[in-house]
Amino acid sequence: MDNVLEKQRSAHEDIERLEQAIVDTYMEDAKTHRERLYNEHLVDKFLTRISEKSQYLSNLYQDKDGLRESEMQALSGRNEFREFYERLKIIKEHHRKFPNEPVEPPEVHFIFSAQKKDEEDFEELERMFSGEESLGRYLDLNSLHVMYLNLKGVKKLDYLQYLNEFDDFANAYPKSIKSTEEYKQYLNQAIDYLYDFFRRARPLYDVTKLETAAKEEFDRLWQSGELEGWKDVIGNADQSLYCVACQKQFTKSSVYDAHLTAKKHIKAQKKLDEEQNVSQPKTSQLNGDKRKVIAWKEHLAKKYAAELDNFREETKANVERKQALTDRERALEQEQEQVELIEEDSDDEDSERIYNPLKLPLGWDGKPIPYWLYKLHGLGVEYPCEICGNYVYMGRKAFDKHFQEWRHAHGMRCLGIPNTRQFHEITKIEDAYALYEKQKREGITEETRAETVEEFEDNEGNVYNKKTYEDLKRQGIL
Repeated sequence: MDNVLEKQRSAHEDIERLEQAIVDTYMEDAKTHRERLYNEHLVDKFLTRISEKSQYLSNLYQDKDGLRESEMQALSGRNEFREFYERLKIIKEHHRKFPNEPVEPPEVHFIFSAQKKDEEDFEELERMFSGEESLGRYLDLNSLHVMYLNLKGVKKLDYLQYLNEFDDFANAYPKSIKSTEEYKQYLNQAIDYLYDFFRRARPLYDVTKLETAAKEEFDRLWQSGELEGWKDVIGNADQSLYCVACQKQFTKSSVYDAHLTAKKHIKAQKKLDEEQNVSQPKTSQLNGDKRKVIAWKEHLAKKYAAELDNFREETKANVERKQALTDRERALEQEQEQVELIEEDSDDEDSERIYNPLKLPLGWDGKPIPYWLYKLHGLGVEYPCEICGNYVYMGRKAFDKHFQEWRHAHGMRCLGIPNTRQFHEITKIEDAYALYEKQKREGITEETRAETVEEFEDNEGNVYNKKTYEDLKRQGIL
């Protein structure tokens, strides 16, 4: 039914389904890092869906167009029974037109498609990370390190040193470069990467809460002049001698007045006026002071890095370990990582093994055969063969077949006895020798005949004498 009350009921049902899907996801026993990270991304999708449904439901309850109120009055007024039967009539008419129409809410399809784990889903998760990040275990700041080295006036640090000092904006970065365009691009790139790593490696972390707390702390420190790295700029500088257009602080009023008549300042002031006309609300919030914007971005990047400190320590340990490896060891390590990934997949398959306490043989479908079939074929009966090195054959069928197989033929050849049909059913070495001596005494041995002495083996490993092999090959059986 297309009415407000039914839409509200359906939205509540969808939210409950999504909540149950989150519970089911957390109840899964995720053994590997890849599975745990996949489940976190899955829960994040469900939470996003719940947020959208809740916003939609809130709009329905606000009833800005008054439809819900009119429906409530129609259902609770004088003609409530007539309204009820009219709606019932509409429902019956719909089911009469579509008698076998399946009812499947859209959220059910969404939950099912999200929870259905395919290898393609894991591959999509792996594509979210670079090889250096190792599926969200480590940070990959190599591109930021290259940008840092291209900044003028900074200390030339190697990658390991950079991991230690990249968020030390008060000491590692000279103040002379903080107004340059290159530094702004570098700072924006650092913030974007750290935020994106949060969303990929820790999708359930509340980044908004971290940013709100960081903004409150930044405003308090900026107003009090206690922000690290900017104390001299905020506390000691005369704001009347600061040029907003050129982003420069002057110490004397005479130098500042002379600067206002320079061509460079006039050009910068004209550009600033154009920017203010385009985005006046944003510039009015910052009072035209771009230093505050730079300081805020530095403070935010520092808070991001502090929250990801565990990842940074793991990254440093990984970098130190890799630097101590030779090229051969690095190649072996990459192969080992691939093997571990395969083992993780095989562990997942082992966890789905079928319970088989009787050790029954597996059928064509990979499941144990029925016990009655196991007893019917006598697969529980052992048939040892001393000629085959005391090898045990399970079942009469396997025992009868083994006399023409390579193992028994090799044992007979070692004994110096031809593997003819007369020696079938003979499993003891002593019995085989006795029968062979009896055949020689009676003159019925066939060892002098080439067609019986020569042995041939087919593709399946079955052994035949020359005559039998040629007959079968001539008939097209082999």
